[in-house]
Amino acid sequence: MKPARNSLRSRFGRYIACGVIAAALVATVGFLHWRHELRFARPEPAALTGVAHQMRHDASAWTHQEKDASEMLRDIRAQNVAAIGVSRDAILVSTLKGERYYVADHDGAFSNALLLGDLKPGSAASYQLVWLPDADVRTGMARWTEMFDRTRDVLSLLLPVLMIGGIFWFMRREMRGGARLLGESPALRFDDVIGAGEAKAALADVRAWLTEPAQFTGMGVRAPCGILMTGGPGVGKTRLAQALAGECGANFIAITGSYFSAKYYGVGIQKVKHLFELARKNAPTVIFIDEADGLGKRTDSGGGPVEAESNRIINQLLAEMDGFESNEGVIIVAATNHPDNLDDALRRPGRFDRTVQVRLPGLEDRAEILRFYAANLKTKADDIDFNQLARLTTGLSPATLSMIANQAGLVARKAGAREVGATHFLEAIKIARIGDINGAERALSDDERTRIAVHEAGHGLVAALLDTGVLEEVTILPRGGALGVALITKMQDKHLYRETEMRNEIQVLLGGRNAELLMFDEASSGAAHDLQEASRISLDMVSKHGFNADGNLFSLAALPQQYAGLQLKNSIEHANALLHDLSDACLALLQANEPVLRAIAGQLLESETVPGETVYRLIREHAAAVADAEADAEALAA
Repeated sequence: MKPARNSLRSRFGRYIACGVIAAALVATVGFLHWRHELRFARPEPAALTGVAHQMRHDASAWTHQEKDASEMLRDIRAQNVAAIGVSRDAILVSTLKGERYYVADHDGAFSNALLLGDLKPGSAASYQLVWLPDADVRTGMARWTEMFDRTRDVLSLLLPVLMIGGIFWFMRREMRGGARLLGESPALRFDDVIGAGEAKAALADVRAWLTEPAQFTGMGVRAPCGILMTGGPGVGKTRLAQALAGECGANFIAITGSYFSAKYYGVGIQKVKHLFELARKNAPTVIFIDEADGLGKRTDSGGGPVEAESNRIINQLLAEMDGFESNEGVIIVAATNHPDNLDDALRRPGRFDRTVQVRLPGLEDRAEILRFYAANLKTKADDIDFNQLARLTTGLSPATLSMIANQAGLVARKAGAREVGATHFLEAIKIARIGDINGAERALSDDERTRIAVHEAGHGLVAALLDTGVLEEVTILPRGGALGVALITKMQDKHLYRETEMRNEIQVLLGGRNAELLMFDEASSGAAHDLQEASRISLDMVSKHGFNADGNLFSLAALPQQYAGLQLKNSIEHANALLHDLSDACLALLQANEPVLRAIAGQLLESETVPGETVYRLIREHAAAVADAEADAEALAA
């Protein structure tokens, strides 16, 4: 009954406010009309004769000629005036000679000052003075002036009322915020979300609580209050929240972490209260807070009113989630890419009871997602190997896979094809992973193209020799910010890396620079990004993973941030020594396969793109040639 009383009280308050505003408008208009009439009210003579009588009943004969006030005064002094009529905006004059004219007199200023003053004792006017309240002899400008004055008077009283009403309306809207229920429960179900098996299993308990709460209450089990979903951008956190609401048949409220921020003091707290009142009144309800890290953390630094207001908002949210008010049938699902930015009190049991990690899709899930989005396109039958495409998209999120499918359609349209084929999907994957062809080759000299070809050939050759992945192709066509690319894919998703695998990854990164050293005796600036990535991996190896030559197992990750920087010097020295060792091993590997390196670079300069299979074939042919040479040498020695 409490929500009903609140609704009735709110409706009654709106009626009173409307009544007060209407009464103010009526009183304003009445007052202005009374003041206007009072301004021009004058006593009327008892009887009028002759021209004055005609002037009173029909003033149109005097409106054809206008004269200056000085001419009227001259006629008065010469006693040449038979009658004078005073109206709101003009003075009508009738002379003894029968001439009729008017003098403009806005708001009666001239008549009040000169004509209606007291006469001297014993004197009498030589003309009749007539008050003409209904005579309309105003010029066009006079009408506009009067309308402007009236409008100004009305606005001077109405504007404060409207401004106060507007402020109240705006404040009320701000306090309510943009939180509202969806028109109907989402139609999405867990089966419609591909992958995310761990997350769906964790959300199954929430579905059971909202659909069959008796199973929990009968055992004395407390219902979960909140679910915190973490994961990278585009992994499907929002779709999972919608699927949860759809599975439960519950109402759904979607907001963001910035929803609670406001320009005015105290409004954010009112938004929190309104949100939970709306959810409790329409239970069962799923409140989904996207980008929950926008709430931030409470601070005690006293940084100012902004920090203080943020603290109060978080405190109110904590009280609503785990306070005296019952939240039965209300589940809060929050999603964030940065869970460490949330206040610790929000993550304790009783608030967000469970943290659900939404991971990137695996190989089979990626293939299924690509099939799902490709179904919306006009594709060639049996031309697309989705398993191969899934291998080429390791580490990509469902949102990126959706973009790839759409990009494949754009590539097909640009190529003039009527159907989307495998080549279009492959090009779309390259655009997503590396970037589009940018046409920068037009600005490259022959020497630069040769260096780029050798550099990329070094990357591809080392990757193929060390088997760090599948070499798909090597190209010197600039894509994105890179002048050339060696496209390498992993056969399967990896979550653990052995020391050998990490050392091989560094050698692949150093392959381009060492290929330039081997062929030109000096390196170029094109290896800057490779060195940066290799340095990062090597520093992690010696400072976090314990892959030190001296057996040091201490991890810098255990130190606070302000102290870890002081201990980096020793780790950097170890990482640099590791880089030098791996660089020497990489150079030796390239020297042993120099003919293959030259062959790959030559084909790149000729055709700009070399398939990975060609690189593997050249390696096999070189290995066979070396084996034959060794066999011949042994035969000669024997």
